[in-house]
Amino acid sequence: MNYLVLSGILFSIGAITVLVRRNAIIAFMGVELMLNATNLALVAFSRMHGGLDGQVMAFFVMVVAAAEVVIGLAIIVSIFRTRRSASVDDVSLLKH
Repeated sequence: MNYLVLSGILFSIGAITVLVRRNAIIAFMGVELMLNATNLALVAFSRMHGGLDGQVMAFFVMVVAAAEVVIGLAIIVSIFRTRRSASVDDVSLLKH
């Protein structure tokens, strides 16, 4: 049960970080924190119920998170190169 409480706290911190911060890198770290909290909850539920389903899903979440890191950091670097800032508000500049 303690792992689920920790997972909820970590997810809340990540969600607040994404909603409050305007820097793209910090917001990206908040999303990664939310994904890790989800992994912790999946593994905790898997352990509580004695199956491997949650652990397998956590593995696939980690694979998707790794792909997200590659694409997300490429977008952030592209924004930084064009505007010399990593603000979330500058994402609309990539349309043209």
